[in-house]
Formats: sequence, structure tokens, C-alpha cells
Amino acid sequence: MKRLVAVVACLAALTGCAAIPTQTTPIAVNPSAGSATEAAAPKPTKGIDPLSLVREFVNASANPDADYAAAKAYLTEDARKNWDTKVTPTVIDTTFNTVPTGGGDLPADAKHRTVMLQGKNIGSLEVDSSFVQRVGDLTAPVGIEADKDGEWRISDPPDGIYVPLVGFQANYRRVTLYFYNPDFGVLVPDPRYVVVPPSTSIPRRVTELLLKGPAVGLRGALATAVPNGAAQRKDTHEADDGALEVDLTKVGDLTAQLRKQIVAQVVKSLAGVTSSRIRILVEGAPISTDQIEWRPADVQSGEALITPDADLSGLVATGGLVRRLANGEPVRGPAGTGEYQVVSAAQSLDGTELAVVSRVDPKTVRLRVGNLEEALAAVDLPASTLTRPTWLLSGRPGDPSPEVWTVADGANVVRVNKTDAGWTANAVNASELSLFGGITELRLSRDGTRVAAVVGGRLVVAAVVRGSDSSVSLRLPRNLQPTVLGTATIAVDWLAQDVLVASTSLASWPIAKVNIDGLKIERYNTSNLTVPVSSVTAAPGRNVVAVDQSGLWSAGDVGDVWRASTAVKVETGAQAFYPG
Repeated sequence: MKRLVAVVACLAALTGCAAIPTQTTPIAVNPSAGSATEAAAPKPTKGIDPLSLVREFVNASANPDADYAAAKAYLTEDARKNWDTKVTPTVIDTTFNTVPTGGGDLPADAKHRTVMLQGKNIGSLEVDSSFVQRVGDLTAPVGIEADKDGEWRISDPPDGIYVPLVGFQANYRRVTLYFYNPDFGVLVPDPRYVVVPPSTSIPRRVTELLLKGPAVGLRGALATAVPNGAAQRKDTHEADDGALEVDLTKVGDLTAQLRKQIVAQVVKSLAGVTSSRIRILVEGAPISTDQIEWRPADVQSGEALITPDADLSGLVATGGLVRRLANGEPVRGPAGTGEYQVVSAAQSLDGTELAVVSRVDPKTVRLRVGNLEEALAAVDLPASTLTRPTWLLSGRPGDPSPEVWTVADGANVVRVNKTDAGWTANAVNASELSLFGGITELRLSRDGTRVAAVVGGRLVVAAVVRGSDSSVSLRLPRNLQPTVLGTATIAVDWLAQDVLVASTSLASWPIAKVNIDGLKIERYNTSNLTVPVSSVTAAPGRNVVAVDQSGLWSAGDVGDVWRASTAVKVETGAQAFYPG
């Protein structure tokens, strides 16, 4: 046990509260019951005191191997039988405390005592292996008693399984599964966290998760090509020739298109597991006669639909008009002359369209949409405020987008659709999102399946669920990193499909990089920036661009020093934006 404590202490010293890497090897959904036994679990240190006993029990609870054998070593025989290990674990801050009850020192002659486990909840691992942030105070009583040898053991463990963050990092790894957007045009990441050992069964476990479908929080937002009820005919494994072999069964009749889509999902999801060729079979026969083995480069992920072209350098709305980030030149047409008194704007992913929020008078704004360098049509959407617009991806490369979103007066989320009669506003059901407060920023992910929003100053992510009746709802909103960011978030954008960049009014966190499940947060360099940072924009493979009261700045990564723009001089309230 001393060795385990030493390892945990070493990890804490090296990583602090660092979060799980974004790209890691996918591993098991559930602990293996055969890789260890309770008899093999190390026993508590002889003569261990009650407070240390509970502390080491919590640390050991991070290891789920053999049905939490390491943690059960700290329990009485009866407690081992009754402790519910089927619940999903709760991740807590590494700096938890064990506190005696009654105040003062524990009485020396007591045979039964209660120790309070105190700390901060970070989140929980759900039954689908997704991580959901759930912050709050933790206070849980732990009953202990002395055995016949006078050794303390836990007789009444806390309800649930509490895992310190550093232990969670040591025993769980991030998996990125891939499903489709509703149009089946783009593969979308769906992160999960799964148990590390045994490594030999990693491929099987990744396939198990993939066959079960999207995480609960994304049901209705993501689609899968894998038929319901599909299973592994044989465990996914490395064949004798070195190829990773996936053999499926119960898939029914598959069209050529479905086979192609299944291959893309499987290959992308297993890409973090192996660098070997992947052979996909159905009932023992190749899923496709055109190609027997696959690598990630062989499948289409739809990346072209969600990645702005390199020659689209971004724009900025400043001084009532729209300028180019590359050289500061105004765009052609009324949006670049100041005619529209532009407050904010958004360029479509293909670069051909522009949506602007135009100032009509001190109390009124109007949304205008159209071709980038032409007159923009006014949308019938009266409002006192409109958030920076955000575009939905188009269905095919080169096609213009038919839909742009904004939020009217901080409460009404609206999608504006292109019809034969022009651009028409339609309401989005955002009742769940509005519970957090007024919406001051909303960004569609470039794959169209999620929104990131600033609601009441909180950073929130929600799923975009499209109904069969053409209705659209924002479901299961989740407040990311509330302990760090609080209600100080000002702007947000998508750096990648599963990574956000947010600007704040916090001097210690002017720009933050946050994973979409909220478990990982990184601080961008604070040099040169002055809070509040009023605008931020990001895109895959691009510098992050931020605007503060002193001007426009860019940085390539979290450790880079922010560099001032020499091409563009911006006024107060300027908003920079990449396509999307």
C-alpha cells in the first residue's frame, strides 16, 4: 500500500490537476474480473490510523480492477459483500480531506468510529462511459471498526465510489468514438473514458462502445450507420498477419453505402488503438469486396465540409464595417462601406455568404444575410440585440449554407433558413439552455451537432436535436468548468470538433481552452492581453484571434505569447471571426 501511495503522490506532484490527454488509446468499458483477485490486493499497512485508512481506501477506489479488489482490502468482510460497486464512479478533487467526527482527537478506546470524507465533486462517469461535470461539495460519513487483531477496517463505506482526479487519470483513458451528423456527411467525435487494463482487450472494448451507439447526452444529435442489435461475432483482435480484425454479426442486409459508412466509423474509432491495418468482416467475410483492409487515410470523414479553406483568412467587424484579417482591407459591397453599421458578422464555411447584425438605431438591430460582396437581404426579425451569427454547414462541398443562427434579445434562439421567398426566421426550442440565464453568445459547431454558448456568463454546451417535423431543440445543456470560469465567460468559439476556446473577464484566465466534456481546461498565455477579452475566434489549424481594449492579438497555442496585429487596427467592440 505504501508503494501505491508513493505512486499517487508522485503523479500528483508531476501533474497537479492536469487533465486527461485529448488523444489517447481507447480502453475497456468495464473492469476485468479476471485480471486480479481480492487475495492479490495489497493489505492496509499494519497499525494504520483511521484517517489514513479512509484516505488510502479512497485512493485505492480509483482502481476498478477485479471489482475494486484494491479498495475492498480496506473493508470488513461484511462490508465487502454489501458495498455496491455497480454504480458509476464520481471523480473528486485530489485534495480531499478525512476528518474525525466529534471534534478534537479520536478517543483511544473507541472500537467504532466515524470519519468524514470531505472534498469537491468534479463530475461523474456515466453508464455509457461519458464524463459529465457535476460540481459541488462532498461530505460523506465513513464508518470504521477495529477487528479482532485491533486493526481498523471500514464497516460502513460511503454510498457511491469516489475517485480522486489523479487516480482517475492513472486508471482511465479517453476514447474518441465517431458517429455521424444527421445527414451522414461528417464524422463527429464522441469522447468517453474507459478503464486501462488489460491492454490486450482494448480493441474489443472500443468496438463494444461503438456498437452501443452515441452517448446518452447526444442521442438525437448524432446518428450511426451500425444497425441496432449489431454485435461482435468474434472479439476484435490482432490476427496472425498483424491486421486488427473486427468481425460483426446481426447486422442484417447492408447497402453498399451503409457498408462504407460502417467502415469509416470503425476505422476512425480504432485509429487511436492501433497503427495496424484494420480488417472488417461480417459473418466472417469481408464487409466490402472492393477493399479488404483499411487505414484511416482510406475513409472519408467529411472533413472538407467543416474545415475553412486556407485562403479564407478570417474577417473582423469593426467601426461599423467588415474588414479582412489578413490585410485590414474592407470587403467589397455594402458590408465593407459602413452602410450597414455592422455590429457583428459571420462568414459561411465556404466563404461565399455573409450574415451581419446591422445597427438600425440606438435601440434596434437587424439581421442581414446574402452573398459576401453584394447587398444583403434584411430578415424579418425585430430585436434590440442579436448575438454574433453562426452558420450551419452545407450538405455538399462547394454548396452555400442554407441556415444561419442567432439569438434575439438574449432569450430567443432563431435559425434563419433560405427559402424561395428569401431568408425566413424559425424558432429553436432553447428552453433548457435559457434556464442558465440570458444568452449573449452562441456558436454552432462546424459539424452542426452541438452548440457552445455563453449563458449568464457561464460556458455551456448543448446537443442540437432535429426532429422529424423539422423542429430543432437544444438538449441537455452542460455548464463547463464552472469552478474555474464561474460567470466570467464573454465569448466562445470552436477550435476543433471537441475543443472550445473561451475568453473571459478573469485576469488569471483571459483565454481558456476547454474540452467539450469539461474535464480538461488549459490556460493560454496571459502575456499582453488585458481583460476583459471581448472577442475570440478559432478554427482547426488556425491561430486563435482575440480582441481586448488595446487591439487585436493572435496566438498559435496555449504557451505562445500573444502577438499584436500590424495589419488591422480595431475599435472598441470589434469582433473577429473565422468562417463558420
